[in-house]
Amino acid sequence: QVQLVESGGGLVQPGGSLRLSCAASTSIFSMYRMGWYRQAPGKQRELVAAITSGNSTTYTDSVKGRFTISRDNAKNTVHLQMNSLQPEDTAIYYCNARLYGLGRPDYWGQGTQVTVSS
Repeated sequence: QVQLVESGGGLVQPGGSLRLSCAASTSIFSMYRMGWYRQAPGKQRELVAAITSGNSTTYTDSVKGRFTISRDNAKNTVHLQMNSLQPEDTAIYYCNARLYGLGRPDYWGQGTQVTVSS
């Protein structure tokens, strides 16, 4: 089992920034596709950003230009830099890890709360 631990969440004012981090416990971290998902109360969990083993990235439309996902394979970590935060970004943010392959399981962290409010 892959262990994932998120950190960096908190309370921030609109227009502010936060940097989320996810530490992974696996000997083959560089092989994983890593992602950040979020879930707000009463809403479905959605993909926010993802980064492949080849450093290809994807973002949901609502965060393009504001969020940046990155990975540090030497430290087994993935980060989400969140700028120009808005109240609608308020959610629990989850780290995700998955190897390519049919039937491979998703691994999830415990989540970290991000609240954007005045």
